[in-house]
Amino acid sequence: MLLAMAPASPIKLSDEEKLYILQRLDQFRQWHALDEKRYCLVCGEIITGRQIQVTRRTGGNGPLRIICPTEHCNAMPMQWVRPTEEVLIRIAMIEAERRRLCLIIRAGRAMQLLSKKDNKQYDQQNKP
Repeated sequence: MLLAMAPASPIKLSDEEKLYILQRLDQFRQWHALDEKRYCLVCGEIITGRQIQVTRRTGGNGPLRIICPTEHCNAMPMQWVRPTEEVLIRIAMIEAERRRLCLIIRAGRAMQLLSKKDNKQYDQQNKP
């Protein structure tokens, strides 16, 4: 028999409490201030300690967890890195490639519409 996990609910904390929890629960990187930034490898967003959600299952049972604040992203500290110059360059390159692909897709759709329009005009001009 499988038991359903109770959903996690965000906990409101003072700045001091939140910084303490980040320092205690993030075993991979040190936190010195809530304004420090991390790059989430899962969702691709840059987040701050202030934005990170501290959660506990509904009902107040279970351990505290810290997760990415981005909607539909539950990444944890292991999946966050400091946004170094190398990381920021890589983010910029990925974003540039994404925009380039979007432009190619839009151009392809425009060409399809133009082709349909040209075919329609040709059909109308060459009706018997």
